[in-house]
Amino acid sequence: MKKLLMIALVFTASFTVNAQIETPQPSPAAKVEQKVGLTDLTLEYSRPGMRGRTIYGNLVPYGKLWRTGANKNSMITFSDDVTIGGKEVKAGSYAIFTTPNEKSWDVVFYANTDNWGTPAKWDDSLVAAKVTVDVMNMPMKMETFTMLFDDLTNDSAMLGILWESSYVGIKIEVPTAKKMNASITKVMNGPGVSDYYGAARYNLESGGDIKQAVTWIDKAIEMSKDDPKFWMLRQQSLIHAKAGNTKMAIKAAKASLAGAEKAGNADYVKMNNDSIKEWGGM
Repeated sequence: MKKLLMIALVFTASFTVNAQIETPQPSPAAKVEQKVGLTDLTLEYSRPGMRGRTIYGNLVPYGKLWRTGANKNSMITFSDDVTIGGKEVKAGSYAIFTTPNEKSWDVVFYANTDNWGTPAKWDDSLVAAKVTVDVMNMPMKMETFTMLFDDLTNDSAMLGILWESSYVGIKIEVPTAKKMNASITKVMNGPGVSDYYGAARYNLESGGDIKQAVTWIDKAIEMSKDDPKFWMLRQQSLIHAKAGNTKMAIKAAKASLAGAEKAGNADYVKMNNDSIKEWGGM
């Protein structure tokens, strides 16, 4: 009997030690990945909830450095050098610290990401960038602390921080034009159809040299004259229209229209018909 009791106790102790009950975290971890232009941006942070609490000026005091979230530092990673508040920030990972105030926040990108909370000893030499941004009051409450990328363009994005009824946005500028121009220069040593086409389209969409775009798109069409694609001809029409050559724009649009009709692409058929009409070609 004693032996049976001893075995039962050992089994119970073993089960107690080894069993693990997984429970929901009060501030679950989140990861956000975003391509901005040609640069990868990644956010890693934890998301506490309001849970009936007053946040700013209470749970998060005004005028005091905050970890910006919960648990380990909120962290942002850049695949390229970026610009924040007019200052170049090197590629890499940074902790995001903030000092909330009622009408504005100070936002700091800090090179040491290993802190759990705010650093025990602050080191100004690790501050990669610091900006002061205005607080916007939202018409609704955000129950869960949220960080995201919005207002995306080829050259920038806003890092948004939302909680309770407050929003702050920090502009991050990425080196798309610099990378694109370097890529164009490199590829143009031996470019193909897709290279000329991509470079021409980029110049059109980014407001670059339209005369250069005309040269590149015409070269792309010339190189694919045996089978020019209707979407390439569409871009040729738009580029010539932007350059002021309406006659050539209409010619290219009609060629694109014919190709789109053959391919059964209703979207391109409509776009080309609309453009031809707009440019006086029908």
